[in-house]
Order: sequence, then C-alpha cells, then structure tokens
Amino acid sequence: MQQKDPINALRFLSIDAVQKANSGHPGMPMGMAEIATALWSNHLKHNPLNPHWFNRDRFVLSNGHGSMLLYSLLHLTGYKLSIDDLKDFRKLKSKTPGHPEYDLDIGVETTTGPLGQGIANAVGMAISEKILAAEFNEEDIKPIDHYTYAFLGDGCLMEGISHEACSFAGTHNLGKLICFYDENGISIDGEIKNWFTDDSVQRFDSYGWQTICVDGHNSDEINKAISKAKNEVSKPSMIFCKTTIGFGSPNKSGTADVHGAPLGAEEVIKTREALNWHYGEFEIPQEIYDFWNFTEKGATLNSEWNELLKSYEQKFSQKSKELQRRIDGDLPEGFESNFKDFLSECDSKNSPMATRKASKACLDFFVKQVPELIGGSADLTPSNNTFSASSSTFSNENPSGNHINYGVREFGMSAIMNGMVLHGGIKPYGATFLVFTDYARNAVRLSALMGLPNIFVYTHDSVALGEDGPTHQPIEHIVTLRSTPNLNNWRPADLVETAVAWKNAVCSKITPTCLIFSRQGTSAIGRTQEQISAIEMGGYLLKEKKDNDITIVASGSEVQLALDAAKELENKSINANVVSMPSLDIFLQQSSEYQKMVIDPHKPVLVVECAHPNSWYKILNRSDKVLGIETFGESAPGGELLEHFGFNKEKVIQAAKSLIDD
Repeated sequence: MQQKDPINALRFLSIDAVQKANSGHPGMPMGMAEIATALWSNHLKHNPLNPHWFNRDRFVLSNGHGSMLLYSLLHLTGYKLSIDDLKDFRKLKSKTPGHPEYDLDIGVETTTGPLGQGIANAVGMAISEKILAAEFNEEDIKPIDHYTYAFLGDGCLMEGISHEACSFAGTHNLGKLICFYDENGISIDGEIKNWFTDDSVQRFDSYGWQTICVDGHNSDEINKAISKAKNEVSKPSMIFCKTTIGFGSPNKSGTADVHGAPLGAEEVIKTREALNWHYGEFEIPQEIYDFWNFTEKGATLNSEWNELLKSYEQKFSQKSKELQRRIDGDLPEGFESNFKDFLSECDSKNSPMATRKASKACLDFFVKQVPELIGGSADLTPSNNTFSASSSTFSNENPSGNHINYGVREFGMSAIMNGMVLHGGIKPYGATFLVFTDYARNAVRLSALMGLPNIFVYTHDSVALGEDGPTHQPIEHIVTLRSTPNLNNWRPADLVETAVAWKNAVCSKITPTCLIFSRQGTSAIGRTQEQISAIEMGGYLLKEKKDNDITIVASGSEVQLALDAAKELENKSINANVVSMPSLDIFLQQSSEYQKMVIDPHKPVLVVECAHPNSWYKILNRSDKVLGIETFGESAPGGELLEHFGFNKEKVIQAAKSLIDD
C-alpha cells in the first residue's frame, strides 16, 4: 500500500459513484480527501458499531453536495453502508441520496445541501454539548465531553446564515466547535473572485474565533491544526484549507467543470493514471480497508465511556438517572398526571388574555416540569413571552442557562435549534413573529424533513396586531406552514387550548410543531370535560345543535366571533354548529368518521380565520366559504383593521345566511 492510497480511496470511491450515477459532485471529495483523512483517522471519536453512542464526536458535512466523501468515509470506517450502497448513489430509496439525509443508523448526523445550514446545525450541536456538560459534568467525572466538527465550502460562507450562526458561536465561546473551510475558490458559476472577495480570516477573527491557515493537501499541517484547535477551549476554531477542487484530474482540477458533473470516462482513466491508482471501479484492497476500519477502536472508546458512566452512577446517582432519561428522550416521571392537574387549573382559571400571554403561563409549567426545554427568542423575548418563571439566561458566565438570546437571527436560530435537537438531550423552543417565518422557512422545512421534534413559537398572528402595518402582519404564512409535510401547526383560542397545544409539542417525537399565538386579547371559552379531552384531536365541536343548518369553523381569536355569530343566528331560527380548529394538521390525521362527526358533510360550512383561506379547501365542498384575507394588511389599530377586513359578527352572519340561502 502506498502512503497516499487511503486518501485516494476516498477520491476514487467518490469518482466512481458519481460516474456510475452520471450525476453528482466529485470535485469537493477529491479536494478535501486529505482533510477528511487527517480528521477521521487521527482525531474523530466515534463508533461505527454504535452510531447512537451519545459521547461521540459529531461530524457535519455542511457542503452537502460533496456527499460521496461522507458516504465513502462511513463505508470504509465500518458503518452499515456497503459497497453496493455506494454503487446505488442517487438511486430511488437508496441509503446514498444526492445530498446527505439524516440517518443516524448509518452515521449521517444531519440533512445538508441547502448551504450554510450545516454549519448552523454544528453550532447548535456545540451549544447542546456545552449546556449538558455544564449541568452534568463533575470535576473528576465528565460524561459529556466531545467535539463537533464541520466541513464547509465557499458557498456556505456566502449564505447569510453563516454570519448569523458563526457570529453567535464566537460570542458564546464554543471551544468544542472545530470547522474546516474548503477554500477552493470555485462554485458552479466559476471562479468566485468575481463575486466573493471577503477576507474570511479577518471575518472570523472579528467573530472571536481562532483562525488557522493550512495547505489543504498537507496532512501534517492539517493534523497539527486540529490539535491546536482542540487545545483552544474558549474559542471555536476555523481551519482555512487551501485546496484544489477536483485534485488529481489532469484536465478539470481547479475548474467549475469538476464541481457538479461526472468527470467522464476518459478523464476518470487519466485521473487514475495521474494519482497512480491501479484499482478498478469500486475496487478497494483489503489493506486499505484495514487502514480505515474503526470498529475495534470505536468499540473500545465506547466501552471506556460506559465504564465512566458506571462510576458516575455510583457517585452521582440522581444526576446519572436524569442524564440517562435525557439521552433516552423520555419525559420526566409523573409528567402526564402533573399536566392533567395543570390543565384542570387552566380550565378553572381561564380568563380573557392574548394567547401569547397564555403561552407564557403554560411555559411556567412546562419549563419547570421538563428541564431539557431550552427556550429562546430572536430578539423579541418580551413580545414572544418565552422567558418562564424557571428560566435563566444562557451565557458564558451561566452555561447551564435555559433561555437563549439569539439576537435578530430568525434563520440562524431555527437552524441552530435543529442542531440542538440532533445532538440529543435538549428540546429547544425558539420564537419570533409569525411574519418572520419567511426568514426561518428553510430551517423549519429541514426540521420537518428530518423528523425533528422542534418547537417553533410564532406570535403576532394576524392583522389584528395593528399599527405596525402590512410588513409585520402575516397573511399567507399559516397556509405555507400547513402545506409543509410532517409539520403540526396550532393556533389556539385561549389558555386551555394553548396548554394542550404546548403539551402536544413537548410530547412529539418525530414531528416539529409551530405554536401560533395572538397579540390581541382573546376570550375565555367555556367547555365540558369531553370537549377539553377532544382538543388534542385538532378540531372538535364546541357548540352543537340538533338539526343544524350550517357549521361554522374557526381557529384562534376568531373562535369567539364564531360563537357570537352562532348565538345571533339562533335568534333568527338558524341552527349553527361551531367547531374550534386549533390544529387543522392534527384534525386531518383523524379518522374520516371523526371528521364527519365534527363537520357534517351534508350541511354548508363557513370557515372564519384572519389569514389567507387556502388552507381550508381540503375539508370543504365547492359551495362552502372561507371568510379570510387575500390582500396585504394595513397600518391602523387592530380593532379597526378587523372591522375593515370584515371580521365582525355581522359579516359572519351575512356569510352564513348566504350559504343557507344558496
């Protein structure tokens, strides 16, 4: 075996897979092979036989288009990723999709591809490590002690989210975060000198990072840089690696031609000759497999940690029990019975209030009950009401704090939260105004795609927020969220529904939740115990009349309006059922029998919601109506705006009567 063979094995597995698929990105794996070898063979702490080992180092491929580099590493080091899986690169239902998709069973820590989000995920992982270490580590026994490593490229640093996340990481002294910047100077459009001329070293110096510059093809320099980064405990480290994209390709290296397309059969042959690689397609000699195989070493590292945990359990039994609960993702003992008591208290003390304030009342309960709940807000804490009675601010002086001031970083906050969940042991919630989900949207989408039980809190849910005007008044946002697969959205009407919504979010295992709350006050609605129990179904009959003429469906602050209109209709000898629909997503998951019981399919339906109407048509007949908003808002007091847009009792009655008359 020649010295460079283990490195070139990464290159040619990537080249061959992309060539076979006739699709993919060979340039980055070819350029970062030395960096990957230095990290994975000398520093990364992991166990291919137990990818879920909690104290493993985390590895994030932020420049996810170079996915074959990750798949090659996982295959060679001993994960459940076979050579046939590599041959299936980019095929339907394969384990090796075009960009990495979260699958911890084979060692993929997060879904990447949308550039910049991987580095933000890595920041979140490092935050979780720091919080858990501060809470659980003791002077003589440290069960939480690992690094987060991330690869990233020019595109990641062009994306604005990298600024949000990396600035935040420097402020919080995340010394266990070590990143490698693949400085190859090429993106799809060619040489980046025409559109990206930042002094990135100065940029990261200004963030408060340790910066180290190396030749990305010099293994000794890279190894020394990693050791230096690991010795810096108070700053995250960025290792700037000057590389040649498509290294080894005689005709395409250093050009955009090798970024996102196969080399071509002729160039593959020439590259084999240039790098002195004498093996066939997907052929890896046993001695190279022996070099890379990490199963024995990983099992030993894992076993040593297991022994440390036994000592920890003997000396700190309560903390050990709590840590294991967090690792397992179980709720605290007695949670269900305590919530039942809390819900009963909410019902007895229900009073008119904005649902954002109802959310704060619920957080006072949940944060105390579930200590892994780590809150935060994108510079709107007093408006979002995310700081509970049990909260303390996360800072360098208080690393075990459970509330994070993210600053004005909606996108960064959301992607950081994804990383915190992926790390494990932490369940974050993060807040902003509903209208600013536009900034956060792609991270919320990836949360749903990965099946991460994140909690996104969105307040100021309609034009009723008032004078801030149309820039701050959400219209289409709830529709966008409801159309996202595997995302539960709740818009509760009062304190009781808010409590159930929060409970659903806290208990979720594989689905993120958006909790949508009002700025304006809402009424306290009376319910039977049967109705309270039905809230968790997403929608339920709040007012039921025999021989009903129409069903009025509403969510959030419009539920009381629907009740008022139904009462007036009754005076006109028109019987209206009223359905509260705090979560259309959950309701649509129920049986058709339940849905028909709640919404009579043989009678007209009127939906009342202060938002764009497009969410609702899947539960309506063609002749049914939605009282919604299909324009942008206006700047005026909230009450005036509701009148202006027709959200009053008279308009609801008029719409209901028109359906019955038809």
